[in-house]
Amino acid sequence: MTNRVYRGQDIDVSFDAALCIHAAVCVKGLPEVFNTSRKPWILPDAAAADQVAAIVQQCPTGALRQGPGELRAGVPAERADRPTTIDARSNRPLIVRGDLVITTDDGPIETPRAALCRCGKTGNSPFCDLSHLKP
Repeated sequence: MTNRVYRGQDIDVSFDAALCIHAAVCVKGLPEVFNTSRKPWILPDAAAADQVAAIVQQCPTGALRQGPGELRAGVPAERADRPTTIDARSNRPLIVRGDLVITTDDGPIETPRAALCRCGKTGNSPFCDLSHLKP
């Protein structure tokens, strides 16, 4: 996984493009922070750190994460959902939330959220890359 870190005064946000399925939760939730038409597309200081953290935690794939920098301004670290949940609705990736350790060929990945491929067509196994939508 390749993360790019966007550092703010009160919160850092990391982004892994390989995990993003463009659910747009971030750009709809805080467009002043997350705006794909500008560079850099993430400005962590454009909203209060707790608001940024709340939107980051709504990212269904884990492409957006808090950190890896230290947490500041009283923003708590993200806690994994308990119990672990799996959203297995039709024609979607498996959206898994919890205290996850995903074993891959490259080693284990610890994450609180993931969008896992359910069709086997992905080029980013075990993660969904929306290949199920391609003809």
